Amino acid sequence: MTPKELGYYFPAEWVKHASTWLSYPHNENSWPDKIETIFPFYNQFIKELARGEIVNINILNQEMRERVSKELIVLGVDMTKIVFHDFKTNDAWARDHGASILLNNDGKSRAIVDWDYNAWGGKYPAELDNMIPSQMAKYLGLEVFRPEIVMEGGSVDFNGKGSLLTTTACLLNENRNPSLNQSQIEEKLINYYGVENVIWLADGVEGDDTDGHVDDITRFVNEDTVITVVEENKSDYNYEPLQENLKLLNKARLENGKQINVVELIMPEPVIWEDQRLPASYANFYIANEAVIVPIFNCKNDNKAIYTLEECFKDRKVIGIDSTDIIWGLGSFHCLSQQEPAL
Repeated sequence: MTPKELGYYFPAEWVKHASTWLSYPHNENSWPDKIETIFPFYNQFIKELARGEIVNINILNQEMRERVSKELIVLGVDMTKIVFHDFKTNDAWARDHGASILLNNDGKSRAIVDWDYNAWGGKYPAELDNMIPSQMAKYLGLEVFRPEIVMEGGSVDFNGKGSLLTTTACLLNENRNPSLNQSQIEEKLINYYGVENVIWLADGVEGDDTDGHVDDITRFVNEDTVITVVEENKSDYNYEPLQENLKLLNKARLENGKQINVVELIMPEPVIWEDQRLPASYANFYIANEAVIVPIFNCKNDNKAIYTLEECFKDRKVIGIDSTDIIWGLGSFHCLSQQEPAL
């Protein structure tokens, strides 16, 4: 039987977390000549998470455990909330290689979906990353479902009531599941994420090597509302694709047939490093138990974006953390984290 048939579903990110899972950055190829500069900001992310929940951190070895522990202690992190795991990874993108943890409608059980992971179409090594869901399942003592198709956590977003957001640019890319068509992929989403309604958007932002992950463009902020990024500069590469997504959202309907409330979120000014446009977006925020942690980029639009998100999240503090160096790795705080919902 599928998870859906057994009553399982993937909850919205704002549902109470038992913890957040991270894979501590170590792959210098993801941040060429820059990895040392990201640690202060990444550690600040950990500190904010630990104010409201356990933070499980996958690490490479004892040397990394000791170094990271010292840095976190100096920063004033509540170390009673930090749990290290000797689960080796190829990279830091826990949203995509971490387990998808489901809740059951009975409120008594959880389970894990272990999707195949091929590092965004075979772009990078992934043999260690692919083992993480099984290691998490063993640690948590949870049943595992294996759909045997490629899927990444950053390619989907949920309202927890039966609707799922995704993009054709990513899920229909021939480098993921070339033998499956759109309806077959949709069937897997419905059966293994426990949803009723799949909302398809089009393309992602420039510089995104994931081929258009939805968590850089459009996110649910409550059961019937999304924020979606828009580019104000009509000559910018992102202007037309984001306008197309806006049109699709305005036509889309939720699982109950109602129109979606759409809140527009400004894009940051272009972030360019070594002549490369980076996928900087305020939509790559992470909803923690006590805060919404937003990547900011030292530009004039930072405060506007934070204000927009403050209006959406009245129950949480919205915290901006500088992601100017982190985004050189082509992702930010949502890409780096995966929630573990609480029973």
